[in-house]
Amino acid sequence: MTSFISLLVAWACIALVMCVFYLIQLRTRNATSVDAVWAAGVGLTACFYAATGTGDTGRRIMLSLLAGTWGLRLAVYLVLRSVAKPEDGRYAQLREKWGNAAARNFFLFYQAQASWVVLFSIPFLVVSRNEHALWAWHDFAALAIWITAMTGEACADRQLNRFRKELDHRGKTCRKGLWKYSRHPNYFFEWLHWFSYVFLAIGARGWWVSLSGPLVMLLFLYKVTGIPYTEKRALQSRGEDYRRYQETTSPFVPWFPKRENS
Repeated sequence: MTSFISLLVAWACIALVMCVFYLIQLRTRNATSVDAVWAAGVGLTACFYAATGTGDTGRRIMLSLLAGTWGLRLAVYLVLRSVAKPEDGRYAQLREKWGNAAARNFFLFYQAQASWVVLFSIPFLVVSRNEHALWAWHDFAALAIWITAMTGEACADRQLNRFRKELDHRGKTCRKGLWKYSRHPNYFFEWLHWFSYVFLAIGARGWWVSLSGPLVMLLFLYKVTGIPYTEKRALQSRGEDYRRYQETTSPFVPWFPKRENS
């Protein structure tokens, strides 16, 4: 199976899945599940490439384990976070903004998500065609980056959830643990995770294409769905407390906080 055919099959499958979940949201008027479907779709696409790729068997097994576990963890986390809760504010705002055009626009949005799955899966495709035997130095580096990123993201999520469960923390900003050093440590470790596949791709023909993973993720975090929206909502809900947090805390890369201006 050529690379183009693999991408085409992956897109067709995830587009069909997105159609199913689009129909579900038409009945529930809740599009929150699209985030979990996206995460699961990316992980499953990696497993598909690993199963059909022509590269080293050990490397393809490593790819399916790393990307599959990442996708499963993120999908489960997103599902648990949204259970028995109203529609995510992002999608509720879009639904209100689009009005009578919401049904059509959400269909296009779900299909755009399918395209994004394929876009983010490109590094996996490169890795699945890397014929070099596993366990060169860069493979150990890939594993170390993945473990660091997964641990950091899981810790950030757990710290934030624990903070939010305390009633006296309502309207306040989490400054505990990793959140003391970055306003978005979960995003940072999510971005870091994508470098795992860059290192796994080293030695493959056109390995540099795998850099699209961290580059596109950084673009999405800074310009599309990540930091701008999150900070806008935080300022609306936490006001001056979050403004002070912005003044003292690194926006992305964890770093020592500044002193607050008196």
